[in-house]
Amino acid sequence: MKDTFKHKGLRQQLVNTLKAKGISDVKVLEAIGNIPRHLFMDSGFLDHAYQDKAFPIAADQTISQPYTVAFQSELLQITPQDKVLEIGTGSGYQTAVLCELGVRVYSIERQQELFKKTSKFLPKLGYRTKKLVFGDGYKGLPDEAPFDSIIVTAGAPFVPKPLLSQLKIGGRLVIPVGDAVQIMTLFIRKDTKEFEQHEFGEFRFVPLLEDRN
Repeated sequence: MKDTFKHKGLRQQLVNTLKAKGISDVKVLEAIGNIPRHLFMDSGFLDHAYQDKAFPIAADQTISQPYTVAFQSELLQITPQDKVLEIGTGSGYQTAVLCELGVRVYSIERQQELFKKTSKFLPKLGYRTKKLVFGDGYKGLPDEAPFDSIIVTAGAPFVPKPLLSQLKIGGRLVIPVGDAVQIMTLFIRKDTKEFEQHEFGEFRFVPLLEDRN
């Protein structure tokens, strides 16, 4: 597993691209600049690792477009030591960004193939989660709640109520909602029953899978 000066240079170009697209959170940009994204991808796509594009990974999933990762991360308004729940570990790239931001990460992955691969891979790069779980993201992690923020990295046809209920008062849920095309949506918990909702335009994600068993 190599990370060369060339890779670092390409990452800096990617950071500049994200800045030009409106990402302004310095910590998020630093995280993107630090993470060797090419190591999270299948070798056939290495030439594309630092383009601002999504690419296929195992189990018919994708590694998200860096802009999307940065946009969602920025919406969370993270402070170090926040307790963050990630729904959809996937390749682990978004997980690594959260680790770089200094939060305590709890992550759930529905695809066993990805769960096994990523749970071994992240520690090799020095990224340690508080908990990485194979399970149903729609249910969240009630035993670990409440969370300062929750990030969903797959398209949800509806907003799962368990996720809203697992937010702290003042907590933020960032979730792409919709079927073929999703609207990036932010929920801020105001009190036990009241949520403030904001929408941030269209994005495209692979679907959030539900445990049908």
